[in-house]
Amino acid sequence: MSEIVTAAMMVIGDEILSGRTKDKNIGHLADVMTAIGIDLKEVRIVPDEEDEIAAAVNALRAKYTYVFTTGGIGPTHDDITADSIAKAFGVPCDYDAKAYKMLEESYAARGFEYTDARKRMARMPVGAEHIDNPVSLAPGFRIGNVHVMAGVPAIFQAMLDNVVPTLHGGAVMLSETVHCPYGEGTIGTQLGEIQKANPDTIIGSYPKYLDGKFWTELVVRSRSPQSLAKAKAEVEAMLAAIAAPA
Repeated sequence: MSEIVTAAMMVIGDEILSGRTKDKNIGHLADVMTAIGIDLKEVRIVPDEEDEIAAAVNALRAKYTYVFTTGGIGPTHDDITADSIAKAFGVPCDYDAKAYKMLEESYAARGFEYTDARKRMARMPVGAEHIDNPVSLAPGFRIGNVHVMAGVPAIFQAMLDNVVPTLHGGAVMLSETVHCPYGEGTIGTQLGEIQKANPDTIIGSYPKYLDGKFWTELVVRSRSPQSLAKAKAEVEAMLAAIAAPA
């Protein structure tokens, strides 16, 4: 079986924590990671504070295979992600020559002044590699196992598309869904015993309510097709036993 590859996400921005902006990137990253066999294990939301960002990225990059950050790489004074990541890695943050020239030429071609604010988008930790941005040109960057991308969903998604081919995927998590017509109170004990007997699986229980009735959606997950089939069969046998007349 392939190795297990893990990831964490760090969402940066006071606007997320205040509720002014609703995050749309977590779900997209989760979907993409699942599709390529990488487990998204943790998501942190941190404020626009250099020490908080640096501490969080250092904790996450030591724990997981990959770290993805969103937000804080724009042209305004509170876009401090590049400086914070540089601090975490103990390297200077400076204008990247390739990014500086690329942005300078782009603004000139459109007849816009290359202001100090716009130049900020060319800054990144020394030694970082570009993550191309096909939407608005200003690049993200990669340093170590940390991938730093924009917070605007369309730009984040486009950047992530460029990152995915560089990632080492793991074993894909397989899943099967079993409809359960009973509430969790009816199946909880037996389901716990099945989970305990099948440690290579993850069994999720999701209560539902429809038309005045409670029911439960059971999802069995495993990287092993054999383990998945065994656990699913045991769940189905449990439900059949409950349904059987006394």
